[in-house]
This record gives sequence, C-alpha cells and structure tokens, in this order.
Amino acid sequence: MAQPLTAATWEARAELAQRGLETRFWNENIEMYNIATPCPDGSCNTIFHYWWMAHAVETVTDGWERTGDPFYKERLSRLYRGILARNGGVWPNRMYDDMEWMAIAWLRAYRATGEEEYKRAALTLWEDIKTGWNGHMGGGIAWQKTQLDYKNTPANAPAAILAARLFEAFGREEDLVWAHNIYDWQLRTLVDPATGFVWDGVNRTGDGSIDKDWKFTYCQGVVIGAALELFRLTGERRYLTDAGRTWQAAVAELTAPGTGLLPPEGGGDGGLFKGIFVRYAGRLAGAWDDGRAVAEVLLANARILWERGRTGDDALFGERWDRPPAAVVPLSTQLSGTILLETAAALAKSGYADDHTER
Repeated sequence: MAQPLTAATWEARAELAQRGLETRFWNENIEMYNIATPCPDGSCNTIFHYWWMAHAVETVTDGWERTGDPFYKERLSRLYRGILARNGGVWPNRMYDDMEWMAIAWLRAYRATGEEEYKRAALTLWEDIKTGWNGHMGGGIAWQKTQLDYKNTPANAPAAILAARLFEAFGREEDLVWAHNIYDWQLRTLVDPATGFVWDGVNRTGDGSIDKDWKFTYCQGVVIGAALELFRLTGERRYLTDAGRTWQAAVAELTAPGTGLLPPEGGGDGGLFKGIFVRYAGRLAGAWDDGRAVAEVLLANARILWERGRTGDDALFGERWDRPPAAVVPLSTQLSGTILLETAAALAKSGYADDHTER
C-alpha cells in the first residue's frame, strides 16, 4: 500500500541515519567517529580529519534539536573530549576554514545545550581565525597559516556565518562589523556579478587568478548561509536577494535536469560538500519568497537517496545519492546523507508537505 511521506516518516529516516552513524562509525576508544566503515584493523583512524569531526558535531546537534534525546547531548560531550585530545589539548590548527567549521559547530552546540565549555571553544577559535585577515587580494581571510596570500570561499563565507552568529549570541558589535566586512569581500571578489554563482578561490597559484573552473556545491551553500545570517540580523532584502540568486545559479549549473539531483563530488573531503549545501539551502527554504521551490529540490534529493542511494537497514550513504555506496563508506558521505535526511525532516515539520507516496 502506498504511504504518504509525512514529517514523521522523514523524522524516522533521519533517526535511522543517525543510528547508522553511531553503530557503524563511533569508536569508544578515541571518543570520535571512525573516518570510514568498515574499519576492522583501526587503520582508518591514522588520519585526523578535524573538519569532518566539526560537521559530526553539527550533525549530532541536529539529532539533539530534533528529539531532545539525552543520548545526543552525551554524544556531544564525548566528542568534545575526543576531538580536543586528538588535537593535542588545544582547539586551533593551521587551517582557517577548518577552525571556522569547528567554531560554528561548538557555538551551535552551546546554544542548543548551554554547556559553557562549548562557548569557550568557539570564542577561542574565533580569536585565532581573525588573525587570518590581511591585505593580500584586497582583504579576506587566508585559507591556511602557511599561505597567507591565498584567499578562498571556504575560509571566508563560513567566517561570515560565524561572526554573524557570534553577534546574535553575545551582542558584540565588532562581530557584526566582521561579518559585514568578510561578506562584502566575498561578494566583490568571489561571486560572479552576472549570475550569483560562487567561485572557489583567488591567487592560489600566486598570479592573482580566480579558480572559476572549480565548481562545488560547498561554495554555493556557504555564501547562501552567510547572506541569510546577515538578512536575519539586518532585515535588508539585498542579502536575501543574494542568497536566492546563488541558489538559482547553483541549481542551473550543478543539478541534473529534470530531477534536481546534486552531483557526486568525491568520497574524501568532497563527500561533505553536498551536505553543507543542503544545510544552508534548507534555511533558505524558510526565508525566501520562492522557498517552496527550494524545498522541493531538497526533498527530491532526499527521496532519491532513500530509494536508491543507501544500503538496506544500515542506512549507509556514498558519494552518489542515486546508487548504493561502495563496500567502504567514508564518514564524509555518511554525514552528508544524514544532513540531507535531517533537513528533509525539518522541512516537512515546518509545513513543506511532501505529496509523494511510496510503497
């Protein structure tokens, strides 16, 4: 019998994805997630993917906010200890974009749980992140501490999101100034003025050129997110217009005609790109005049993932959302799939009805 895809259906699917993350990736010994499954000999823990763990923190926070289940709050506490220990007892590292994701994650976890140590982590990271701003390429935050003249979207749009949220949380005017300055640099440097499509970076090769051929969902998502934060704080419609233009450009450039399916972008770092895009596009659905069209694309991707892109009862996800994953599943792609299902659940709960049915 055909069943409607209700909010409860999507919530149950999001929960199953979260449980797959726990049962197949969680490692008690290191209090973090393994970076792949299966991991029979522990070799998949030799690499510390700091920024993947930041997105794991956010994904666990998704579960906490959806359910209020104490399991998720405890998991955040364990992750905090595990990541901090693996990073040598400090939070900063050499990658500005990585630190931004970690700060965004712990700030959100702080606001969801009230745990003061999460707040301290976010603020400590923010002080380090601000040192990445310099005059190369007319401003902007560098990608890493050993290459201060290379600026890119991954190091700037998330920083604008972070600064805006810090202002919202603590009311410090200087954080709002940072958000405006970073966003303005991003807009004039790495967003196509004709279309709103977001370019990846500038001066990577030392000649001032822009990497316009690097077309990633990630970059579109974080600019949408930064524009939305500034719209929420200021009420200025131009930010919402920016977000909508970038959404439309991303759909036109990156999705499959007819289905709106988002592209595969690899199983390493690229495995997280779609999840980041979906997270911020989901927020656009609730703010933009054409939000229903955004929701329809995201829900279509969620349906494809569930029907064609997972393993059976384990709900494991690979780099493609239209076919089952390979034998070894990276944490990055599992997180993206889980973010998509959490977003679908949130959209359905907010009133974006999914009229499709399935057996």
